[in-house]
Parts: sequence; structure tokens; C-alpha cells
Amino acid sequence: MFAGRFSRRPPRLHVFAPRSLTTTATTTPPPPNSRFVPPASLETMDETQLEGDQAGFDVDSRSRRPRPESKRPVPPSPAFYTARSLYYDTLVQLQSALSLSRRALRAQHLLPLPPFALRALPPAQPAWANKSEMSLILQAPLTARMYKRVVMLLRELEQYERIARVADATELEDAITDITKGFESKKGIQARDTRIRAREAKEKGPLDRYGRSYTVGRRKTSTARVWMIEVQKPKDSTSEPVANTTSILSSSNATTPPPPTSTVLINSVPISNYFPLPADREGVLRPLKLAGLLGAFNVFALVRGGGTSGQSGAIALAVAKGCVAHVPEVEPILKKAKLMRRDPRMVERKKTGLAKARKRYTWVKR
Repeated sequence: MFAGRFSRRPPRLHVFAPRSLTTTATTTPPPPNSRFVPPASLETMDETQLEGDQAGFDVDSRSRRPRPESKRPVPPSPAFYTARSLYYDTLVQLQSALSLSRRALRAQHLLPLPPFALRALPPAQPAWANKSEMSLILQAPLTARMYKRVVMLLRELEQYERIARVADATELEDAITDITKGFESKKGIQARDTRIRAREAKEKGPLDRYGRSYTVGRRKTSTARVWMIEVQKPKDSTSEPVANTTSILSSSNATTPPPPTSTVLINSVPISNYFPLPADREGVLRPLKLAGLLGAFNVFALVRGGGTSGQSGAIALAVAKGCVAHVPEVEPILKKAKLMRRDPRMVERKKTGLAKARKRYTWVKR
């Protein structure tokens, strides 16, 4: 049964025909100074041109041949193939502007500045675009970290601009301004102009043409508007003052002038009638007493909202500001007494389930 399956077959013999080791046709080697010419271009070349090329061909001249110029265009910037090429180009330009500005200021011995000189510089007036507007300017979405990096460079440039402005370096100031104005927004410029106008108005003087000061004070839910004007001193009948040579002890019959009296009206009502409690009246007059100006100014106040305690605190804050407007030398005294800032304490809100802010209802067991 398995005899035919497992019986060995004789191996097949493959007969290979022996090839002749010697070739009948011999190929002639090409001449040493020959050049291969494609058959398609034989028709366009003349015999004289072929002869001239073969005569002037040299093997060593291949390395001296000029290479053909690359047809690939050169990118305009190293960051051309990045996702935010304009952003990285802007960073490079700002950093180069910083280095040039720093070099120019050091040449004029304006850097480095001591800390007190930096504090004496005019305050910064930033008007930078926000992150969304900066993304439109740089034509790429910016993360918070990228926006912060740009703003830090702009702030440093703006500081160099202020130094150049103080030192009358007009060329450097104009050059930095041309760079930084491209990163400002319209809203920021309008807000900066408003701040500058308010500061100029404050520097001109807080008094109007009649010598009155107008201040506002707040406490709790009360708001007070206060006008203060200096008390008019009575004119003496004698045109020239006469020197008193007698001593104070001998002049017993001499009449001393009465102390100046002032008027304090609150909502067209005298202070003694408007505030029946002495603590409220003392709070209103405390800035004048500490500054030593009691009886030197007439005070007219309009107050709205709140109770007597809140209204007296609001009027006191406005009176303190008015004293500083008339006599700036008393500002350190009033600041030390903490009369130049608003009291931030407010009534705490009522809580759900409680009678008031902290008070609970009486607990009943049953």
C-alpha cells in the first residue's frame, strides 16, 4: 500500500550545455577623448561642433565647472516655515530695537540709572492692544505666554522712550515711538488721552475761579458733595500797620481781634441742627481741627443716602480732601490720621435662615 508512496525515485539529471569561454565578436574600446552623445540629439549637432567638443574635453575639468544655480526660492525670513512667522519676526525686530536703544543710551551715559532716577521718570501711559487685537496685528492666534512676551518687550522699549524724552534725545524718542505705536489700540489711546487730560487739570489746581474747592466723600451708602471757600478776612481801617512797641503786659486796654468764624451748612441746615449727636459733629470737624484750619473755611455740603453715621463719615472725608486742596502742606498730617481714605466697612448682608447677618432665631425644642 505504502510501497509506491515512500519508494525512492531516481534524481533527475539536468544537463547544462557548456558555453564557450571565448567570444567570437570583440568590442573595440572607445577612444580616450570621446564623449557620449544621445542619439536623439545627433541630428541637431554639427560635425564641427562634435570635433571641437572632443578636442577641448578634459577629464579634470569636470570639477572646475560651475554648478547650476538652484531654482528653489530663498525664504524671506528664517521663520518662514513656522506657523507664526510674523510673530517670530516681530520678536526679532523688537529685540534688535532694544539692543540698539540700549547701546545709544549707554553712549550718552543714560544707562544704567540708579533706582531713585527711575522713580523720578514720568509715569508710564500704556495703551497696548489686548490679546485678541494683538493676534490680528500679528496675523496669528497668540497664547497668553506669547502675548506676555511681546508686552514685556514693549514695556522695556517704552521705558527707554521715557528716558530719552527726559534727556531730550529727540531722534531716539521718535524712532522708538514709530516702533511702539503700531502695537497700540484705539481704545487704549483714548483712555490714555483721558488720563493725561485729567492729570493736567489736576496740576492746574483744584480750585475754581472763585477760590472754591469741590470734593466728594463716601461712607457706607452715603455720598457727600462739599464746597469749601476761605473765610474773607475783615479789612483794617488804617492803611498802614502801626508797630506796637509796648509789651503785652502793659497793654491791658488793647482790644484783641475776635477769632474768625466760619459757617458749616449741611443741606442748607446748620451743622448743630442737622446732627444732634455730638459724635457726628466732632467727626465732621475733626479734619479741620487736626489741620489747624478750624474757622478758616466756610463749608457747604450736600449729602444723600444712609443714616447720620454714614453721612457724617462721608462729609468728613470730603472736608479732608478740601483741606488738602487749599493747603497741600497738611496732607501728611491727615494721611497719618487715616482721614484721606474711605472707610471700607459696609453693612454685612442678611443670611438665609438667620434673623440678621449673624443673629439667629430663638431655638425651641418642641
